[in-house]
Amino acid sequence: MALDVKKIPPHIGYYFAGFADGEGSFNVSFRRRSDYKMKWKISPCFNVSQRDKVILALFKRYLKCGTLRQRKDGVWYYEVDNFNAIVENVIPFFEHFHFLSAKKKRDFSKFKKIVRSMQEGQHLTDEGIQKILAIREKMNDGGAKKRRYSGKMILTSISKNPQRPYVEHPEKR
Repeated sequence: MALDVKKIPPHIGYYFAGFADGEGSFNVSFRRRSDYKMKWKISPCFNVSQRDKVILALFKRYLKCGTLRQRKDGVWYYEVDNFNAIVENVIPFFEHFHFLSAKKKRDFSKFKKIVRSMQEGQHLTDEGIQKILAIREKMNDGGAKKRRYSGKMILTSISKNPQRPYVEHPEKR
């Protein structure tokens, strides 16, 4: 169900935007998948973590999507990794309730470009994958140190695939 951002009280929406500005993260991960022709699943994700569960539970309530769980170290984690929820809830929310920091605005803009390119099916081509990887590399101050698979490794594995590269579109699963 698509989120109606106009129903969210402004003081709540701007509080969440400010909270996510400092504690939130937009990520795009590549996961190996044996059931995909290309062997990679591209997953856009929004998350926020902290020790107090209350604010994160409110994120889930007002954004009407996502999961809330506790890590072994006691930190709570709110995450939205469902493609449709990203498109219909997370992006409209943060387009309406803006960030103040330039860094988060840039990361969100790049995140939206990747999601939009996936909606257009660009992730189904070599060029599209290269574009997504190039944009992702510029997110979260590079973020490459924390990634399991480097962009170079992903591109190398795709080029070794004898069939035309293919990633199943998230809406067709």
